[in-house]
Amino acid sequence: MAEGLKLTCLECGAVNRVPEAKLGAGPKCGTCGARLNDGKVRALDPAILQKATKTDDIPLLVDFWAPWCGPCRMMAPEFQKAAQALAPRARLAKIDTQDHPQAGQRHDIRGIPALILFRRGRTLGHLAGARPADEIEAFVRKSAGVSG
Repeated sequence: MAEGLKLTCLECGAVNRVPEAKLGAGPKCGTCGARLNDGKVRALDPAILQKATKTDDIPLLVDFWAPWCGPCRMMAPEFQKAAQALAPRARLAKIDTQDHPQAGQRHDIRGIPALILFRRGRTLGHLAGARPADEIEAFVRKSAGVSG
């Protein structure tokens, strides 16, 4: 069995194993070739969200948002800054609760933006409301034990 960290491709949903030492070297999905951990925020669909939250060995912070939400749109650049700062030790993604209301219901989202941090099938923490990048980073570092 291959050693390494399990990462779900946020584009195609394939589970990949990446040696921890190669995490920062721009690993790509063995199925579709998409970058697995490049510091960019990815949009998820419910199936990939469910698979990644259960499977991934590194923290995944998901922003539950909607395009009509002003605070969500204002936070988007800050969320992207946090994604770049936390890579390769954590990944950030988002799911549109307008297009995928069942995802919001499944995770008991009552207001947006709402951030939930996952790893290996566990919820590590919740953060409500629009936040600046430094608060998002601090939340992930503290809740998941991600080093600097």
